[in-house]
Amino acid sequence: MEQEVAGAGLNLLGAGLAAGLGMIGPGIGIGILGAAAMSAIGRNPEAKGAILTNMILAIAFAEAIGIYALIVAVILALVV
Repeated sequence: MEQEVAGAGLNLLGAGLAAGLGMIGPGIGIGILGAAAMSAIGRNPEAKGAILTNMILAIAFAEAIGIYALIVAVILALVV
């Protein structure tokens, strides 16, 4: 009985670590990307449209990585 509870607890711990560590990278990347885009717009305001378009595209790709980490965490919590 205790081994089953410990096993379930470790599954949830693994899922939490997978979600947390998997979302650190995209979070840092989005922060750096936003800071760099605002700096670029400050230096060259005429290129605002192109900079924002590329920034939004790159943020979408970074968010996709975070969503994949969330999906893996849910699979670990519910299936394994």
